Amino acid sequence: MHICDIFAAHRTTFSFEFFPPHTPKGWEQLFKTIEDLMPLRPSFVSVTYGAGGSTREKTHELVVRIKEQIGCEPIPHLTCVCHTEEEIHAILQRYAAHGISNIMALSGDIPRDKPHHDRTKDAFRYAAELVRFIRKFNESGLHPDPRGFGIGVAGYPEGHPDTPNRLKEMDYLKAKVDAGANYIVTQLFFDNRDFYDFRERCELAGIHVPIIAGIMPITSISNMERIAELARGSRIPAGLLRAVRRCGDNEEYVRRVGIQWATEQCRDLLDNHVRGIHFYTLNQSSATREIYANLGARDSSALET
Repeated sequence: MHICDIFAAHRTTFSFEFFPPHTPKGWEQLFKTIEDLMPLRPSFVSVTYGAGGSTREKTHELVVRIKEQIGCEPIPHLTCVCHTEEEIHAILQRYAAHGISNIMALSGDIPRDKPHHDRTKDAFRYAAELVRFIRKFNESGLHPDPRGFGIGVAGYPEGHPDTPNRLKEMDYLKAKVDAGANYIVTQLFFDNRDFYDFRERCELAGIHVPIIAGIMPITSISNMERIAELARGSRIPAGLLRAVRRCGDNEEYVRRVGIQWATEQCRDLLDNHVRGIHFYTLNQSSATREIYANLGARDSSALET
């Protein structure tokens, strides 16, 4: 289903993000996670992407398997890094042939196994260029849907780590939307005031596409440290840090604090008419299911504002 149809069908969207596992055991665990989460009736799920060859294939395999075996709408990530135009065109053709309706277009990070990769050799340096290329593909009529792929892009409520100039940051985001993006999914954040400020600045910048809020609950001390490392620029509020420190070395208490904090974020976002909530699951189901239970919801339909 094209993302525009998803938004038309749901006042508020709810979605989950997964990543392709590296081991057979990981695949088994992931599909148990997906099985556990499907009763929540997500609007769609997304699948992350690595520019390395094997990781690239795993993303495609997972996306197709979700669509054909699970029956949920999958949205694969696609990045600029380490790609030629011909490679990206082939990937788009492959997804179109399998009836994949949407793409998340990202600039991407240099793979860990290619630390000296020269970005000047990539066909595209910025996500806006990739969005423009996907739109050109859409106009070619190669997708079974005459609208082509729906296109998502990333937004950063706390600021893009590589763009300290916040005014320029909004210019770059608007360039992605003007190039053809249909919606924005934000990086994770822990203070809703950052999201509301971001949403208002988008409005002032003339950005009027749906904005989906990214949520990732802290579930352990190591998880919090990993978030701080992976989500560059993400700010963990003092109130959350204080609550975590009260837990000492009791990981179960840390987990409860993190899930409760995320629950209150979601409750407040829903009260303030967020267009969608995207859960970064880290291929685990329990935290997301507990947030739904804390909100008193059997599934996503009960949460639509």
